[in-house]
Amino acid sequence: MRAALALTLCIAACTSTGDAGLDVLRATAKTVVRPVVQQRLPGPQAEAVTICVLDNAEKSEIISLAKDVGTRAGSTTVQTVATILQRPNTMQCVLRAGIPGLTL
Repeated sequence: MRAALALTLCIAACTSTGDAGLDVLRATAKTVVRPVVQQRLPGPQAEAVTICVLDNAEKSEIISLAKDVGTRAGSTTVQTVATILQRPNTMQCVLRAGIPGLTL
């Protein structure tokens, strides 16, 4: 119940003109994306790829990912992360982090 209320407030804040709401949503989405990435990569590498994914996600994708907080990532979440990973800017970010050939 608290998580749902917090998420509702975060989404409402994200639609405002400030960046604070988006920062909260990104932090929430990070807790959803990291376990998906950790299925393929260990600790520090997973963290680097998670940041690449979030840096290249659209606002609507961040909102969608944040909605999955507190639940196990389903096929839609995994597909969203995979889609973001396939973008050229995300792939370049992953390569700059020294992680070649990552796929989900």
